[in-house]
Amino acid sequence: MRNLYFIISIFFVVAKLQAQTNKETKPNVLLIYTDDHRYSGVHALAGEAVKTPNIDKLANEGLVFTNTYLMGAYAGGTCMPSRAQLLSGRKLFDLKGIGRTIPKEHVSIGETFQKAGYNAHIVGKWHQDNQSLGRMFSSGGSVMSRGIYLVDHYRMPLWKWRADGNYKKEEAYIFEYDKKGKIVKRSVRKGEVRGPINNEDDGPHTSEIYADEAIDYLTKNKKEKPFFMYLAFHAPHDPRQAPKKYKKMYPEKKMQLLPSYMPQHPFDNGHMAIRDEALAPWPRTPEIARKELSDYYAIITHLDAQIGRVVESLKKTGQYENTIVVLSGDSGLGVGNHGLMGKQNVYDEDGIHVPFIISGKIKGNGKRFDALSYIHDIYPTVCDIANVKIPSSVSGKSLLPVINGEKKQVRDYTYHAYRQHQRAFRKGEYKLIEFVRAPDIDNKSKTEFIAGTKTTLLFNYKKDPWETTNLSFLPEYKSLLTSMQKEMKEKAIELNDYKEHNAYPYDFWDYY
Repeated sequence: MRNLYFIISIFFVVAKLQAQTNKETKPNVLLIYTDDHRYSGVHALAGEAVKTPNIDKLANEGLVFTNTYLMGAYAGGTCMPSRAQLLSGRKLFDLKGIGRTIPKEHVSIGETFQKAGYNAHIVGKWHQDNQSLGRMFSSGGSVMSRGIYLVDHYRMPLWKWRADGNYKKEEAYIFEYDKKGKIVKRSVRKGEVRGPINNEDDGPHTSEIYADEAIDYLTKNKKEKPFFMYLAFHAPHDPRQAPKKYKKMYPEKKMQLLPSYMPQHPFDNGHMAIRDEALAPWPRTPEIARKELSDYYAIITHLDAQIGRVVESLKKTGQYENTIVVLSGDSGLGVGNHGLMGKQNVYDEDGIHVPFIISGKIKGNGKRFDALSYIHDIYPTVCDIANVKIPSSVSGKSLLPVINGEKKQVRDYTYHAYRQHQRAFRKGEYKLIEFVRAPDIDNKSKTEFIAGTKTTLLFNYKKDPWETTNLSFLPEYKSLLTSMQKEMKEKAIELNDYKEHNAYPYDFWDYY
């Protein structure tokens, strides 16, 4: 009997030690999500003139995925469905509606890590419903987009995260400088209007605020639990405001326009008259495009400096070597490419190609993987790396087999959709883009008064990454084009890209 008690007592001691060891070795996760940050907006990834030394270091020390894309959006504000795909791990056609709401049955990444014993913390931009914001995290700092949006990085209304999701407009606050230069909070004034009218003399930039609050969390972290932090920057989203010293790094007259620069998009892509495209006049003259690119690079470099501060805080607090640092953007951005300013398209750099870097605890010496992947693959990949069980509601694919060298690809194609106007299909070295503009119809007479149009583009995206040479009309590509068009339609059926998934009066496939 004594031997039995001895064996049982040893078993519990060993079990306790194992539990302590597991607790000590569970990696933290810092998921950094940037806004409208295209793949070529990181110097180390595409070699462009933008300065991103801190992100470059993460890329050069960790792992880089060179072919990660947003699957698409059924909304002009692509930030929202992009975040829904990231946070739920579900493809575009598996979201609820356009992605504004994440229902309970779509188990979010924050909930998954909480279940695994993590504290889940949020700082920054939130684009989904209040209920999922409360469920997904166990703590949080300032969050934006809960009701008032003044379109100003130096005057952004914020709310303190709360578990009950009961955000009220009157609780919104803005950070500004007092007469002594100290950061103070104030309430949003009655009748306060939109517009980028403030500057660095008036208050801290959103990127500085979010970095400060992330650093505050990391500094005060008692390490009783591992953490999962979702740090969602609003930059480099417009208005592309940055402190003067960053703007001076990019003299407008010296900006070199990119290969896909055009003064005007060559045809109606179905959604040209939107907010993002109204940010600059038509045509996008070289002077206008240089100015926009200068502003874009300036706000990215300022963002990079804030990310560097957060990473340095991880190192100073001794948490860096046990923290999986993940960085991704939510979409590409035109800023003059193909004559576009926004991201409401399925061109690579203009709309869907994003950086995806894994670093910190994960060392890779900058190893690059060309595995085709989506933003919604990030969730299951991070879970697998952290040894956290992936919920059955996740439809993304883990890239751990690629990282481990077991596979080169987990997908053999990518498919993309933008509203009822655009579809894209990528396979091998080629990418097919189809544009449909439905007829305008007089509701009284039911008569078509402007005919619908269809435009086809075919690119060799490996030889022509800026998508400048359309191959679709060349005889030697006829067979390939026909094959890709057929397969794209088959994939639409397979992926459930049907009319009932969007709120528009007609579907892309009605007029294709």
